[in-house]
Amino acid sequence: MKPQTLIISLMILLLAVGAAFFSRTWWHRTLFNLTGEESTLPQISGVIQYGLTRLQPPLQTADDTPVQYADVNPYGINTFLQNEVEPAKREKAMQMIAAAGFKWIRQEFPWQDIEIHGKGDFEDRRHKPYQSAWNKYDQIVELAEKYDIKIMARLSTPPSWSRALTDTVGTFAPPDNYGDYGDFVEAVATRYRGRIPAYQIWNEANIYPEWGVYPINAEEYTALLKEGYTRVKAADPDAIVVMGALAATIELDRMRRYDANGQPTSPGGLSDVLFLQQMYNAGAAPYFDVLAMQGYGLWSGPTDRRMQPRVLNFSRPLYVRDVMVRNGDAHKAIWLSELSWNAVPPESGIPPVYGQVTPEQQGRYAALAYERMEREWPWLGVGFYWFFKQADDRERASNPQYYFRMVEPDFTPMPVYAAMKEKATAPPLVYAGWHQAGHWAITYEGDWQTVEQPEATFGDALATNQIGAAASFTFEGSSLDLAVLPSEGRLSVQLDQETPIEIDLNILKSTIDPPEIVNRKSKIVNLAHTLPQGLHEVRLEVVGGPVIIDGFIVENRPSLTLNRVGSAMMVLATLVGVWLWWRQRGKG
Repeated sequence: MKPQTLIISLMILLLAVGAAFFSRTWWHRTLFNLTGEESTLPQISGVIQYGLTRLQPPLQTADDTPVQYADVNPYGINTFLQNEVEPAKREKAMQMIAAAGFKWIRQEFPWQDIEIHGKGDFEDRRHKPYQSAWNKYDQIVELAEKYDIKIMARLSTPPSWSRALTDTVGTFAPPDNYGDYGDFVEAVATRYRGRIPAYQIWNEANIYPEWGVYPINAEEYTALLKEGYTRVKAADPDAIVVMGALAATIELDRMRRYDANGQPTSPGGLSDVLFLQQMYNAGAAPYFDVLAMQGYGLWSGPTDRRMQPRVLNFSRPLYVRDVMVRNGDAHKAIWLSELSWNAVPPESGIPPVYGQVTPEQQGRYAALAYERMEREWPWLGVGFYWFFKQADDRERASNPQYYFRMVEPDFTPMPVYAAMKEKATAPPLVYAGWHQAGHWAITYEGDWQTVEQPEATFGDALATNQIGAAASFTFEGSSLDLAVLPSEGRLSVQLDQETPIEIDLNILKSTIDPPEIVNRKSKIVNLAHTLPQGLHEVRLEVVGGPVIIDGFIVENRPSLTLNRVGSAMMVLATLVGVWLWWRQRGKG
């Protein structure tokens, strides 16, 4: 028998076996979950590419490492509330955002809209009657407090007076004197101390036009970041300082270039991965609490797991995380400043430069993106959907950017609004990873207080002396550990409605941590192990105080059978792809 005939016969046999056990729907779902592709041929091609990905050295993501600011509520959205002329529209936007379950907004506080006419001048004299330039932003902060929404304030877009060449070098170009920017940052952080929890220093400094016409320069951005960080911390030490979002790009030409006719020949930018490494080389690590990047899916869905350095997809954060881990920043979270899929209509004639999905796909993909973030990336915190709405529809006929919107300018919701509302308001779950005691999905009953504890992982923990105080949550995993500070307390632990067991925390004072637990003195108590796959409920009740909780550790290890089935399906899918490719080649 010829080798080609043998190979084809083997593939037909495997296909027959596969078809006997699995439906076409199952195959479609499985391949989509690997490639993010909806159509059959792209799925086949994609699964071969995914197979090649699996042959590459694994990226370092340190999924078991404790990460600060990763356990916050992940549901955020970008807003342009500063562009709404009517205060009532700002409030309606906040009402709808809160109703959909979002707990964060990323709202720009444009420097040019606050310190408008000159340094230290915070009066708006562009229209009569003159008024404080702070008024609009005061209302935005008040609305956020009213609707229990946190703000990440993006501090960018300098006024023209901050540059000797004014806007001729770009409306987003950095100021000539970074100290002027620092003064603005400190003014904002001082005014809203304790009311705005996070500040973002700039946006997309690794691409044109966010650094103006100047060559992209990681060292210069690091200097600006240092200025912003030190000023925020001087005004509000408890505020989170977020690095300006890295734009996902594979560009290597730092400058935007043009031909003789004035048409751009190079978009101007530097790879996010290279730019970040250059920032670390320039000493950026001490000057941000959270790293930010963009999370656009572009031409494939959120389940695209193909890892190719020169291909942009929703898995891009894995490359950035790898750079962070290699530079000693495994303890820092990534937040996605923008994430979305573009639903520009085919009949619009607008080039789909950001990819193209249907409005229904846009909603489904967005919900799946948040699910993947929570389930697979314990080091990722907030994802800010791009975006809620524009103030008007002037860009509808010409700019694909318009079609990222969640609701129309008249507040008519797109399908993505309902999809995200269903996802964000569903009962919360805790997934695999090391989680701080204040994880957003954990419910506390009774008098628990955040206390400073130098021995805790990040210097604070949740403590109580109250008998009957409790903590409960639902988790997906095969084992659960509790990280506590030794004390005189006792806990009653109930798992999945089974008989509670009691744990005496006093005996932990003499125990020795396992070797993988380093740089902290909290003790690890195993609450459950070898649990069946699926969801589990746990309730911890204080029966003797004090109790000081540092965190929880959830592991989710697939069974050997599931691993073998997955590997077999991977091999089978790859063989199918090779067979189809061979057939196509034969026809050619």
